Amino acid sequence: MSTVAEPARNLRDFDPISFEVIRNKLSAIAEEQAITLKSVSGSPVVTEATDFNNGIYLADGSTVTMGPQVLFHSGTMSSVIENVIAQFSENPGIRPGDMFILNDPYRGAVHQPDVAIVAPLFDGERLIAWAGSCAHQLDIGGMSFGSWAVDAYEIQQEAMLLPGVKIVEAGEIREDIWQMIMGMTRLPMVLGLDLKAMIAANNVAARRLEQVMERYGTELVLGVMEAEIEASERRLRARLRQLPDGVFRAVDFLEHDGHEDLLYEVRLAVHKRDDELVFDFEGSSPQAPGFVNCTRAGLVGAVFTALLPILAPDIRWNHGILHPVEVRAPEASIINASWPAPVSSGTVSAVWVATNVSVAALSRLAACSTATSSEAAAITKGSMMVLTLAGQDRDGGPYGTFVLDSTAGGGGAYADHDGISGSGDYCVPRPSIANVESNEAGGPILYLYRRLVPDTAGPGRRRGGAAVGLALTPHDVDELAAMLISHGVEVPNSAGLFGGMEAACNDPLLLRESEGTVGRVLDPDGLRAIAGTEETGPKPGHFRLAAGQVFAYSFQGGGGFGDPLDRDPEAVLADVLDGLVSPESARDHYGVVVADGALDATATAARRAEIRAERLGTAPAREVPVDAGAEGEPLGPYLARGADGRLRCRCGEDLGAVAENWKPRAARRLVGPEAHGRRIRLHPGLELREFSCPACATLLECEVGRVGEPDLHTIELEDRAG
Repeated sequence: MSTVAEPARNLRDFDPISFEVIRNKLSAIAEEQAITLKSVSGSPVVTEATDFNNGIYLADGSTVTMGPQVLFHSGTMSSVIENVIAQFSENPGIRPGDMFILNDPYRGAVHQPDVAIVAPLFDGERLIAWAGSCAHQLDIGGMSFGSWAVDAYEIQQEAMLLPGVKIVEAGEIREDIWQMIMGMTRLPMVLGLDLKAMIAANNVAARRLEQVMERYGTELVLGVMEAEIEASERRLRARLRQLPDGVFRAVDFLEHDGHEDLLYEVRLAVHKRDDELVFDFEGSSPQAPGFVNCTRAGLVGAVFTALLPILAPDIRWNHGILHPVEVRAPEASIINASWPAPVSSGTVSAVWVATNVSVAALSRLAACSTATSSEAAAITKGSMMVLTLAGQDRDGGPYGTFVLDSTAGGGGAYADHDGISGSGDYCVPRPSIANVESNEAGGPILYLYRRLVPDTAGPGRRRGGAAVGLALTPHDVDELAAMLISHGVEVPNSAGLFGGMEAACNDPLLLRESEGTVGRVLDPDGLRAIAGTEETGPKPGHFRLAAGQVFAYSFQGGGGFGDPLDRDPEAVLADVLDGLVSPESARDHYGVVVADGALDATATAARRAEIRAERLGTAPAREVPVDAGAEGEPLGPYLARGADGRLRCRCGEDLGAVAENWKPRAARRLVGPEAHGRRIRLHPGLELREFSCPACATLLECEVGRVGEPDLHTIELEDRAG
């Protein structure tokens, strides 16, 4: 049995230059890992969409360095390593030259297609570190191609489960294990190449780390690793002490579990006290009978994904970020499922929604201090649509793909800038998608269009980013077997912030007969106008896409930030001329009247006054100080805590004690989904609420909640007087 390296916390005699050189060499190793993985892989999921991650870890699994690819993976790799250590140290043992493969969500994976391979690194007989890589696989077996088991009721139905099997022993791939895995997948060539790519990436990391240790000494390098983690923890704790104590809440919803169109909620209260955070998911729905759940590993990945960009954008991303954090979640809930609940859609379902609420709650916290307010953001593309296509290619061979164009949603808006259109996903700092030509060359499909879709961005003082939509049809084959899973068709998950409105919902369409469509249909509106087009719903599961039929979908954009009536009319005009906002949306949501491509300033002033009166049911009693904020400590752009502990709007209106929920003092109204956008739909169990200042009619918050459920107390600052 190997021995484990003791933490080198007492070794602090290295000079600053050595520290900087070594820490940057460690980052370079992670970067070379990623380059190796992409270079060897043959899967478009890795090579085009960068749905992978890698890193170096301490002997106990603590993250030292990680890549800037899919952050979900980085947040869970420590759990993978911890499981291997706990389960297999004695039998079969952890030795030099070994590697272990794991995809079991109840042992650390996010969901089954996210396969991790981890390699222990030794100094003699002493285990000193790990190298690890994780990548989404096109197919890992199970009842459905792609291993997204929409029909499953238990995890055993979904895919092959690998609990941490020793796939490489003493530097050699175990042929028995290899053949077992290849026998379960429908795409053994693709999976085999990806597994070897991860093995190669780990080997590169091991060699490079060994070279660094030979040059600088093992103890010094281990000391720098420990110091890196300590430094990140220390800096995050210092940042937290700059922020006010309180509770910051968010809620989001998930429709349809694969079997029934039921509504599930993820509810979060972030308790901030001094230099610690508690993420409490109490009140979230019980686990579903279908495949939309996630395990605790996925939940931790969601929290990690939100923490990094909001509170640690300039801090080294490693395990130190998690040290001040506690995650609480009820057992057997949708975000902390109990065996054997199915979880194969967890990444794009419960994990995604848990990320949304974590981003929303942390953004509310960040907005309460000038030190961090620039990082507060509305939700980026609050859902993911998974489309798999399978069948034969043009030459009669096996074909299968996961269409990753759906990562091109819209980015959430910030206080000082609009969201990015076609931004990619929040969990992927370096997003990319394949060129249309690459997808067409790689399979029997033809695109009718792929473009930014008007009116998909959330309105706000700062507009959210617009989303992408596309339409495709089989080409040179009779048919393809398709499967679509998603959420966010009847839930606007891309929530706005501080009066910013929600972005568009997902919009899946199927055209049964497309004679003469190619070259004529250029957007979803044009497709919807053709007879025979039907909406498919959030989880239609499997369907046949025959030659001559068209499937199209557009995605959620980014939520808006701030009251849309505060947006510069010239900026709205530019959005109209750019095709991102329709003239109708400009008038209805921004109060900006555009006629014949020009701004009508008089009509705009009148329309904005009309909208403010609609919010209150009467003309506002106070003028709106557009360029001024409230005096005191900010709670976003419009509210502030005064020296007397009272919460006031920028117009001076008193909204109560800072520890109380201000919403009962606001002007509250229920509106239909069309009031926030023509591409927004609401599940029958949901309602859309607006809360405005009762004096100046500034839109302070928009909220999606269950019908009849109490209003959410989003920011509850600690009453210092108490």
